[in-house]
Amino acid sequence: MKVVLGYSGGLDTSVIVPWLRENYGADVICMAADVGQRGGVAKLGTKAFATGASAFFGEDLREEFVSGYVFPVLRAGAVYSRKYLLGTSMARPLISRRMVEIARRTGAHCLAHGCTGKGNDQLRFELSFAALAPDLQVIAPWREWDIVSREDAFAYAEQRGISLEGVDHEKLYSRDENLWHISHEGGPLEDPANAPGDDVFLWTRDPAAAPDVPLDVEVGFEKGVPVTIDGEALSPLALLETLNAAGSEHGVGRADVIEDRVVGIKSRGVYETPGGTILLTAIQELEQLVLSRQCLGLKDQLAPRYADLVYEGRWWTPEREALDAMVNSLMTNVTGTVRVRLFKGQATVLSRSAPASLYDLDLASFGASEGYAHADSSGFLKLFSLPQRAVAAQRLVAAQAATVPVSDTVASRPTDRNGRESSTAELVHAKRG
Repeated sequence: MKVVLGYSGGLDTSVIVPWLRENYGADVICMAADVGQRGGVAKLGTKAFATGASAFFGEDLREEFVSGYVFPVLRAGAVYSRKYLLGTSMARPLISRRMVEIARRTGAHCLAHGCTGKGNDQLRFELSFAALAPDLQVIAPWREWDIVSREDAFAYAEQRGISLEGVDHEKLYSRDENLWHISHEGGPLEDPANAPGDDVFLWTRDPAAAPDVPLDVEVGFEKGVPVTIDGEALSPLALLETLNAAGSEHGVGRADVIEDRVVGIKSRGVYETPGGTILLTAIQELEQLVLSRQCLGLKDQLAPRYADLVYEGRWWTPEREALDAMVNSLMTNVTGTVRVRLFKGQATVLSRSAPASLYDLDLASFGASEGYAHADSSGFLKLFSLPQRAVAAQRLVAAQAATVPVSDTVASRPTDRNGRESSTAELVHAKRG
C-alpha cells in the first residue's frame, strides 16, 4: 500500500516513516509544504529518504498560502479567542489539499499525519481529507502506537539507526511557523501564571527595546485585498514579508492567548503576528470609513463564525463558500489607503482615505452645514423616543395606582356628562396630552 505522509522533518514525522513501513508494510511518500517556515523544504528530501521514504515532494506553497488563505481570512476579520489570528489553522487546509493531489497522482491508498490526539490539527487535516478524498484511509500514528513521549521517540529512532541531526534533543517549546505567524507552546508556557521569557520570542523585538523613532507605513487595499505599501505595488508574498519585517523591528504583533481547543481542553499559546496585526488594524479602519453601520454590524457577526470555521478545520465546506460570498459583497467598496504608525509594540492608525468613503465632511462638521438643518432632528427625536415615552407613561400610571387607595381611586375618577367614569387608557392619554 502507498501512504502520503505530511512531512516536516521533525522528530515525530522522522519516526513515523519507519513506523508506517513496519506496521503497515507501507510505501511511504513524504510531502513537505513550504508555507514560509525558516529553512523551507530544500534539505528535507535527503532526510526523508534516509528514514525510508520511497518518494519526496517538496512543495512551495507560499504565494498560494497568502493569496488563497491568509487574505480571505483577513478580509473576513476572523479572530479566534479574541486575539489569535489563526496562523496555524489556515495553513492546514492548503497542506491537506496538496497531500490529496499527490495521493491521486501517485495512486496512494492512504493519507497520514503526525498530529496528536489532544490537538486541533488532527481535525483540520482529517476534516479536509473527508471533504476532498473520503475514499482514502487516514492513518494517525499518535492514536495507535505505544510511543508516549519524546524520549520514547528518540529511543525508537536510535534502535533503527535513524539520524535525527538537526532535531533539538532538549526542545523546550513546541513551535509552528509560516508566513503569517510563529506560535510557541509548551514548557514554562503551560502554566498560565508564567510570563513568557525572552527566549520565547523569535521574530519580534521586545517593545521596550524597539526603535525610539516610529515608522509610518501606508497600506493600500483593493476590495479588501492588500496590494501596496507606501504606494508600491507588491505581490501578496512580498507585501506580507515586508510588513513582517517592519512589524518585528518595532515589536508589533505579540499575543499571549488562553484558547479553547476543539477537543475541550484549554491551552495557552504565545503568538507573533507582526504583519498580520498591521493589516488587520488597517483593514478594520478602512471598513469604518466605507461600510454603513448595518454592514459593519453584519461583518462583526460574520467574523467570529468564520474564525470558528477556520479553527475547527471546516474550510472545505459550503458554509465557508457562502461566507466568502458575503464577504466579497461587503468588501466591494473597501478600496483605499490607511497610514499606520509602528512604535514600541503598537500599530496605531494615523489616517485613512477611500474613493467610496461614506464620511461627509459637510455633514460631520460642528459648524454650519448646507446638507443638514438642525431643526430637522426635532421630529426625528420625537419619533425615535416614542418607545421610551410609552414605557415612562405606563410606569407613571402604575406608580400612582400603587400609592392611592383603591376606594379613593374609584371615587376620584372623573366622569363624562352622562356620568360614565373615564378609563385608565383615557387617563393615560390625557396625561400624555
